[in-house]
Amino acid sequence: MKMNETMKLIEQLTTIPSPSGHTNRIIRFIENYLDQLGYTYKRNHKGGLMITVKGLETSEQRFVTAHVDTLGAMVRAIKPDGRLKLDLVGGFRYNAIEGEYCTIETTNGQTYSGTILMHQTSVHVYKDAGTAPRNQDNMEVRIDEKVRTAAETAALGIRVGDFVTFDPRTEITQSGFIKSRHLDDKVSVALLLEALKDLKESNETLPYTTHFLISNNEEIGYGGNSNISDKVVEYLAVDMGAIGDDQQSDEYTASICVKDGSGPYHYGLRKHLTALAEQYQIPYQLDIYPYYGSDASAAMRAGADVKHGLIGAGIEASHAYERTHQESILATKQLIHAYLMSEMSQ
Repeated sequence: MKMNETMKLIEQLTTIPSPSGHTNRIIRFIENYLDQLGYTYKRNHKGGLMITVKGLETSEQRFVTAHVDTLGAMVRAIKPDGRLKLDLVGGFRYNAIEGEYCTIETTNGQTYSGTILMHQTSVHVYKDAGTAPRNQDNMEVRIDEKVRTAAETAALGIRVGDFVTFDPRTEITQSGFIKSRHLDDKVSVALLLEALKDLKESNETLPYTTHFLISNNEEIGYGGNSNISDKVVEYLAVDMGAIGDDQQSDEYTASICVKDGSGPYHYGLRKHLTALAEQYQIPYQLDIYPYYGSDASAAMRAGADVKHGLIGAGIEASHAYERTHQESILATKQLIHAYLMSEMSQ
């Protein structure tokens, strides 16, 4: 039953649009969730949410983060035929969103549906439909309104800088998979929210005061690189494990990152996480993500003097139409709890 609740919470989060730069709606949802649990919290100036839970030890503290912002796009230009040119928000490729339904939200809050397509989509018209590059020049949004000119589209209130969000198409299968856009990193956000809920329900006291940050700018590089107390010794980012050729991560275990594009993660904290997984028989994989960065690596670049680590569920087809299994989600949840209740790493 508990895993069903977790999957439903993930599904609920994925359906709330939250591209980097436009996350206020989902932050309000999380605030309401925390209100029901009786937590106090504070927004930082960037719009992220900080929840501090007092522990037995206050002189040495922990910092745990997951990011609620996702990939998305903005209107780059209105084309002469009334369709939209896009500018991407976050690190992904145009081919990952070809054929996707989307929503355009104007500055005044009006929304319009559309579809992201190649300009040269029809094989009956365009000889290069299959070979033309999937790039900003060729990809466009077909708006579901009767518009044929730039002036008609502008009359809808659409303008440069309006956010474009992608339909998550979230589905939970009978076999235990969840497939959706934006599992990076809404799986992790759900797990941190459930960790906070479990703490309330169990009346457990953390061994160390712990700051939980729901960050909102990770996809553009600076979500969790600030608001870190001088008392923080360990910084754990909970984010996805990337799956692919030469990767160890899979959809059925928790991933522990040993190195990403920023370099190695803290060796002592990594060994601590591995020891916890083995002690509590939590299935895990160690992995290297060569083209990856996390809030923890962003904190290190900003000069944070902390031990930094990264764990997460294994996510297939990251930054596209993603998928993971409830076994990976459960393993990650167990590792988060084991870490929060453990002593500091050496």
